[in-house]
Amino acid sequence: MHTDLQSKKYKHNHYTSFYVQDPKLRHIHKAGVRDRVLHHAIFRILYSIFDKSFIYDSYSCRAEKGTHASVNRLVKFCRQISVNNQRQVFCLKCDIKKFFDSINQDILYGLIAKKINDKNVLSLVNIVIRSYGMGLPLGNVTSQLFANIYMNEIDQFVKHKLKLKYYMRYSDDFIILSQNRKELVDLIAPIQQFLNSKLSLSLHPTKIIIRKFIQGFDWLGYVVLPNHRVIRTKTKKRIINKLILMNCQLKNNQISKKTYFRSQQSYLGILTHCKGYRLKQEIYNLSKYKK
Repeated sequence: MHTDLQSKKYKHNHYTSFYVQDPKLRHIHKAGVRDRVLHHAIFRILYSIFDKSFIYDSYSCRAEKGTHASVNRLVKFCRQISVNNQRQVFCLKCDIKKFFDSINQDILYGLIAKKINDKNVLSLVNIVIRSYGMGLPLGNVTSQLFANIYMNEIDQFVKHKLKLKYYMRYSDDFIILSQNRKELVDLIAPIQQFLNSKLSLSLHPTKIIIRKFIQGFDWLGYVVLPNHRVIRTKTKKRIINKLILMNCQLKNNQISKKTYFRSQQSYLGILTHCKGYRLKQEIYNLSKYKK
């Protein structure tokens, strides 16, 4: 590969595709080891350059960010806007329709080329981008970084053109908070127009949701309420169903105790970030039954 890169003869190989249920069905495309080495090299160089230009409240696939940091930030925002639960707060939550499949490769390359001048690097970036038919593949380490570079355009528009303070994004999901419901309704059109005209994206029509704080803000697997946060109902059911299945597998010697209890501990770890005493007891009871 080093020789191919030096002689500029490098070509990207085909992907292996498969599906995972996590929790919804996702189509993953996995590159070969040789190509993944290059993906990591590109990621390491580009991340340090582009991450500096991202807004603070972009939380997907960034150092010292992630889901729990984003949920904690949402709680802080809610306290500020509600003046410690004394005023009403509304939340606009949106996501992008078929996000990874809809990313325009020409636009993405153009955004990267604005910051990167090295022709050799740009050539390799272009090869990786064009290695997939349309959009970006779920499976490349570069895809999440490219997605952040792409969505940074809407982040900058919201923060600097619309001048919104209470905004945050995780991958293709984003939320905006306000004391005024009409203000949130009025934001939908300009955001949609920007996405269409600048990024060739569109909001998912059935996933534009406005809720009151008292109803709870569903964000990244948790529901944030005025005085506490809980885990999403679907997530609760998925955890219990998964452990019931693993109990059966353990009984039939299809998995080891170590594998079972490793999963159990990961679920208990999720509950340390929210109110989940009853679910915690259910998890322990399942384990006691198995023992």
